[in-house]
Amino acid sequence: MSTQAFRLTLVLLAAASLAACQSKASPPPVAAAAAPRAAPMAATMALPGGSGCGPAIARTQAVVGADVASGDLNKPVGERFSADLDRAAAACAAGREGEALHLLAAAKSRYGYP
Repeated sequence: MSTQAFRLTLVLLAAASLAACQSKASPPPVAAAAAPRAAPMAATMALPGGSGCGPAIARTQAVVGADVASGDLNKPVGERFSADLDRAAAACAAGREGEALHLLAAAKSRYGYP
């Protein structure tokens, strides 16, 4: 057997060996689609409009209230979040907008809200 024929035989044997390793199993069955979840309450409700600290705090409070009502946020956490928002609202009402927005951002960060 010539060297070239020997090499060709080795290449064909290697290719056949690799082809034997490939699984021809059918793909896994597609799981039944889960029932679609309803849109979060906050996405479907009208949020307070406007700019400044007052409307921003009111929007966040509305979302927190909706999340507590839907069960997405447990009540004790919602109460603590609301207390933090009340402090921000008090600063806003006193004309300290920078402080109010800082307190709002800190509360949202603390409780994982964007």
